[in-house]
Amino acid sequence: MTVKMKKADIPVKRQTQLRTDGLLDYERLIETEEFKHLVRKKKSFMMPYVIAFFAIYLLLPILTGYTSILETRAIGWMTWTWVYAFGMFIMVWVFTQIYVKKSREFDNDVERLLEKHVRK
Repeated sequence: MTVKMKKADIPVKRQTQLRTDGLLDYERLIETEEFKHLVRKKKSFMMPYVIAFFAIYLLLPILTGYTSILETRAIGWMTWTWVYAFGMFIMVWVFTQIYVKKSREFDNDVERLLEKHVRK
């Protein structure tokens, strides 16, 4: 059995927009100073949070394994180890909310770059 397809049923491949020098618009975009500035801006925003997260995260096994600071009772039967561990969950939620709010600004910057350099 042969199925006949209409011309409208055949998917059309989008032609890639090439410039005269052979570079795609996205390849041209990553070479712009605005894109490089956006990448630096995002890295400088994220780096303190990444360092703080790993410092706080790695401090828990160090404090519990090599000291007795977190072994004292904090609230009832709970020791400071439990408080510290729950605090890490709160830290992750707070960092996530900070990043989500800041990412809206990054998304707006990306949209402006795409409008200027790709969607001409």
